[in-house]
Amino acid sequence: MVQVRRGAVRRTVTGWFFAAPYAVLLAAFGLIPTGYAIYESLHTAAQPSQLSFGNYSTVFEDFRFWPAVIDVAVFMAVWIPVMVVGTLLLALLLHEKTGRLSSGLRLVYFLPGAVTGSAAVMLWYFMLSPEVSPFAPALHALGWHTNNEMFTQGHLALIFALVAFVTGVGQWIVIMFGALQTIPQEILEAARMDGAGAIRSAVQIKLPLVGKYVVYMVILSFAFALQIFVEPQLIYSITHAGSSWWSLNQLGYTFAFEQGDFGQAATVSVVLLVLSSLAALLLVFRTSFFQTEVDA
Repeated sequence: MVQVRRGAVRRTVTGWFFAAPYAVLLAAFGLIPTGYAIYESLHTAAQPSQLSFGNYSTVFEDFRFWPAVIDVAVFMAVWIPVMVVGTLLLALLLHEKTGRLSSGLRLVYFLPGAVTGSAAVMLWYFMLSPEVSPFAPALHALGWHTNNEMFTQGHLALIFALVAFVTGVGQWIVIMFGALQTIPQEILEAARMDGAGAIRSAVQIKLPLVGKYVVYMVILSFAFALQIFVEPQLIYSITHAGSSWWSLNQLGYTFAFEQGDFGQAATVSVVLLVLSSLAALLLVFRTSFFQTEVDA
């Protein structure tokens, strides 16, 4: 009995030992900054010593806030469905066609993800610019002859969705393919013996078994889309398309570094945190994300 207790204590100590670095980093770069942002959002520059919701009313009434919300919502409405559907289709195709071809395609899909952030934006600016793009004849045939015709307010959400999809789809394909690999072969063989084809197996067997990974992808994709910043900021600095507050993160940047009001900037960050948390909680608790085989 004593040895059992010692073993349990040792495992507990070992677990805390490995979890401690993450807990420290989470507190230092997650919890403490979040608490400070909430504190700043509740203190206005006019009354720094009093708690109030003045920053929230000011931000919500700002003429730039709701247009930024609409811009981000349009981007999310385009990108998230395309990201989820495209990732699942490509991962299912790779899983169905195993072998060297599948391995090579995984590498091809993953390579564009090696170019991310500002480098990806600059690359796609060059690719989509009708004046310098190697695909200029095709862009001209579609009616786009200058940068001013291509990079307009109406095109920005689609352009940002294209950039985000190409740079992000590869890593999610690898994750989804790995999830599909965990499906027992006995289940797939039984389905084939019952006459299920590739489409039926994908819809009725594979997708339900990797549903938790899909929920996880949607949560992270939603958080990424809500916080989009690099793409519109760089495109605006190059082409002046859209505005310097096209997204909510850009608006927070404007509040902080152009107007010097960190309380309102913190308010924007808190709004983003609340929206991301509510969406994650909704997806987690309205789906079987935490359900286990024992629970079932």
